Amino acid sequence: MQDKPGEMTTVTSVLETLRLKKQDNEFKFTDGGFSIGSGKIYTPEDLKIIKVYRFEGESDPSDMSVIYVIKANDGLVGYSMDAYGVYSDHEDATYDDFIRKIPTDNRDEKRS
Repeated sequence: MQDKPGEMTTVTSVLETLRLKKQDNEFKFTDGGFSIGSGKIYTPEDLKIIKVYRFEGESDPSDMSVIYVIKANDGLVGYSMDAYGVYSDHEDATYDDFIRKIPTDNRDEKRS
């Protein structure tokens, strides 16, 4: 997704772009790894982060979130979304540890 100069990217616009590209599979964190609900579990070795979007709420710190666009070794593209900092959606560090183990593809990171 290319941002136009001065155009602010929102969580909604990123998710809509992924939906239009049919890349809106949500990777959900489970005890064994990431799953999209099909029963298949993906480990960090099966995945690559291809883009990262960070959203930093200027007026409301609870708006701080991140979307990881992820490609699996079977070609499936989807995303995982989390709040970060003290607002994280995950109670312990297991999600963060899991994400850190996934290799990144050229660290294409967007901030809004």
